Amino acid sequence: MANTFLKATVIDRMALKLLEREIVLPKLVWSYASANFQGAYNDTVTLRLPAVATAREYAWRNNRSSEITVDDLTETSVPVTLDHDIYHAAAITDEQLTLDIVDFAEQVLMPQVKGVARGVEDLIATTMNGATYDNELNVADSANGMWGVLVEARRLLNVANVPRDARVLLVGSDVEAELLTDDRFIRADSTGAPATNALQEATINRLAGFTIVGSNAIDPEVAYAFHPTAFAFANLAPVVPDGVVSGSRTSEAGLALRWIRDYEALKLRDRSVVSTFAGCTSVEDDGSSNVRAVRINFQGAS
Repeated sequence: MANTFLKATVIDRMALKLLEREIVLPKLVWSYASANFQGAYNDTVTLRLPAVATAREYAWRNNRSSEITVDDLTETSVPVTLDHDIYHAAAITDEQLTLDIVDFAEQVLMPQVKGVARGVEDLIATTMNGATYDNELNVADSANGMWGVLVEARRLLNVANVPRDARVLLVGSDVEAELLTDDRFIRADSTGAPATNALQEATINRLAGFTIVGSNAIDPEVAYAFHPTAFAFANLAPVVPDGVVSGSRTSEAGLALRWIRDYEALKLRDRSVVSTFAGCTSVEDDGSSNVRAVRINFQGAS
């Protein structure tokens, strides 16, 4: 069978499908991804987090002698520095192109996109692990184990006025295994519908106001209870150089990628490169610690 050569537009469509199957963490945090962005001062992109509004009350049946209080809606601006160039480059010889490569997308592009996706996941996981948290909980200290810790994490986020919608409990592999032995956490999927993307595949259940998601990118014995605005992630697709034979930029599933392909004549081989510029930061409202997330340590729990 002759090998299949794909045009850049077809590569775009293939990459979108692959990203949907591979990406989890960028969908859980406050993210910005662009395939067409130009210019970032000091390599920094500013992400805006939604304003938090506090309701007031006007006295019932008052004499209308006083005016209502008008508050400003102030968004939180979070600078995210693009300081990571995450890529995968593959060299394909004439012999491989002629005799071995039947489906370029399946045999070359898919492993490359998966590799870059894992690199992005690791970047976000590293940010989570290195952040300073206003609250940390230890399962070993809880009389009710992980369930008691989850309830306490919910309380702490409530006290900090962290939005209740879209809260996530991200769990490492050891924590996930423990949860799946507890009837309160076992997933009851009444629809029986198969997962259609990586996030659905990783979702265990929704409980106590949290969507519980498993991840191999974070420490196996750690969990994070957070709102998406606890972490800000930005990434841009680099420009396609004029000198390459083919190339494209695409953005989907919280990730922007560039794919380029050219031919190295002196070595008689093709080069395929998938890459992205990325940055991630912990959102610290008070300037010293993250109040929008709670770190949960599972080490030492029985």
